[in-house]
Amino acid sequence: MEKIFADIKKGIVAPCYLLYGDEEYLINENLDRIIEALVPQPDRDFSLFHLEGEETDIETLINALQEPSLLGGRKVIVAKNTSVFASRQNATDIIPKIIANIEDNPASAAKHFFLFLKLTGFTPDDLQNDGWKKISDEQWQQAVGGEKTGQEREKWLPHIIDICAELGPTAAKTADKTQELEEIAQKYFSADNCVIFTAQAVDKRKRFFKVVEAMGRVIYFGRTKKEARQKDALIKEARQVLDKSGKKMTPEAWTALGKKTGWEMRQSVRELEKLIIFTGNSQTIRDSDVEEAVGKTKEESVFELTSSLSEKNTSGALAALKALFDQGTHHLIILSMLVREVRLLLQARILLDENTLPPFKSGREFGWFKNNIYPALSQAKEGGSSSGLIFTQHPFVVYNAWKNCGRFSYESLVGFLDDLLEIDRSFKSSAADPKLILESFLIRACIKAC
Repeated sequence: MEKIFADIKKGIVAPCYLLYGDEEYLINENLDRIIEALVPQPDRDFSLFHLEGEETDIETLINALQEPSLLGGRKVIVAKNTSVFASRQNATDIIPKIIANIEDNPASAAKHFFLFLKLTGFTPDDLQNDGWKKISDEQWQQAVGGEKTGQEREKWLPHIIDICAELGPTAAKTADKTQELEEIAQKYFSADNCVIFTAQAVDKRKRFFKVVEAMGRVIYFGRTKKEARQKDALIKEARQVLDKSGKKMTPEAWTALGKKTGWEMRQSVRELEKLIIFTGNSQTIRDSDVEEAVGKTKEESVFELTSSLSEKNTSGALAALKALFDQGTHHLIILSMLVREVRLLLQARILLDENTLPPFKSGREFGWFKNNIYPALSQAKEGGSSSGLIFTQHPFVVYNAWKNCGRFSYESLVGFLDDLLEIDRSFKSSAADPKLILESFLIRACIKAC
């Protein structure tokens, strides 16, 4: 990126730029820097055009390219989160968009569906007249990846097929203009008609990717896997933020912030900006400031969520859930945490009902449990595979399950697992709000009489 900015200062502007990868913060930060370098602030109302790539079809992008600049100078078009580089690996991400638009915006749903067909290799003829029923689950999985069962397809596929039949061939045409875009790029992409794409993932085998790579500059912003490199990348970015505010951080504050955020770029910078405001006129950010201003770590929030569920603490569970969402934890990860906790409670309940575990009595501390009960339980894992069973867990995890399983009946815990299975299906087959669904489950689980 520094080479790109140095070239722009020299007047060397590429016809197009593609910024892609997992580090959304860095992508947006560098996108803003490119725009700032290419288009003066007074000219942006007339020379800068923003398109949300996921919601804007290729035809709109082509039209924007062909329109002349209103001021006669450089025109910059930004296509954020574009799907023009999408491949089969993105097909599962398109399904929720189809479902979300079926009722309120069928034309948009159709455009997403034709893109879905293009990525998976299916054709309208394959699916019409109940042809979709002839596609086996195995064939569907190979084409789509994430959607697993025929039952899930039945909820939305027949409906969108009917919509596309009603709309006719017009919707299909808007979804298959990649070749035309390649020709337009060769004709219109230039230093004075510059296009900046951002995307989360791209397929480097696609012809249009190769066109952009040959004509312009492609930069990948991937998450660094090794913690040392991740720290270095964060500190470099954070220092720029600190320099703008005239502040510094003590080494202890850096360590405290890293522990809170796991050195994840986007969250760390967001918390750093919060710390700059929090410390006011102070020129130095200290570890005490981090502890006071920065929220709980993900590990702390996970423990609070599972503990609150086990203790039937509704307000605590909802607060922990909100903290996890605020920290950017994916809803499927949260779901897996809840499934694991319910399974441990269920296993402890079975052991309690079989008299393998004695009923919990108040005053029984962890040390007593570890010395008097856990040794006998740990012997049960000998002589076979027991991966995932309660016997293989840390003694404190087993202690908590033993302490809390008496709050729930066997039947209610089995019912919770059924509920979580339905939630998993809902996440993968509908556009319902994950936070609301999980909140509803926690409320039901915590107040249910057992």
